[in-house]
Amino acid sequence: MEPEIVFPVFHLKGKKALVTGASRGIGRALALGLAHAGATVALTGRKTETLDATMKEIESLGGSAIVRQMDVTDSEAIGRQMDACARQLQGLDILINNAGHESVCDSLEVTPELWDTIVDTNLKGAFFCAQAAARAMPSSGGAIVNLCSLTSSVGVPTAVPYTSSKSGLLGMTRALAAEWAGRNIRVNAIAPGYFRTEMTDVFFQNTAWAEDMQAKIPMHRFGHVQDLIGATVFLCSAAAAYITGQMLTIDGGYLSTL
Repeated sequence: MEPEIVFPVFHLKGKKALVTGASRGIGRALALGLAHAGATVALTGRKTETLDATMKEIESLGGSAIVRQMDVTDSEAIGRQMDACARQLQGLDILINNAGHESVCDSLEVTPELWDTIVDTNLKGAFFCAQAAARAMPSSGGAIVNLCSLTSSVGVPTAVPYTSSKSGLLGMTRALAAEWAGRNIRVNAIAPGYFRTEMTDVFFQNTAWAEDMQAKIPMHRFGHVQDLIGATVFLCSAAAAYITGQMLTIDGGYLSTL
């Protein structure tokens, strides 16, 4: 017998979400998007004062948010911080692993300190946040969305530590999806293309590079942070109940031309 058709639900009403690196750029936009979709959102970052503006913006839109300190490079503290967030939220259903670090550097000049800073933030930190979130999620499961990158799929000169971390994050996404499916925890990723944020501004300051890159994007524009909201809400919602281990590239068609 065919199962009854149930129409997909795209809202996040009643859900409790945590966003790392939520004070600016992509993290801020995704936190606003989750709140607009109905979730109560924990805004986390290394400095709580930088998160207050995001919280006030969410509240001005009629949403609900809390602010908690969390340094994703402090692996030993992540579990305690995640538990504190879950207690304050009265549950945890969604984790957005957004906190990241990028630095452009000739590979012959990469130091162990730079490598550790990037990889510890983008990969190690993301793993231990996912681990702590999975422990805090209810038996009914939850959703984790990791912020991958075009560099999860292609090599970018002068960004080897970053590329390595984001390639590893895609592998981690797939491995955790396979392992945690039995816990009903879905693990997916989004991969932004070229978006101008404070972290990536160093690239865009090169006018010749920016003009050349924009010409290569089929949609002939760079991404806006709001372009990432719909895909993230979808992956966190019941509409994506049978989707796990996937990376959704959001790049205006750039990757399809390579």
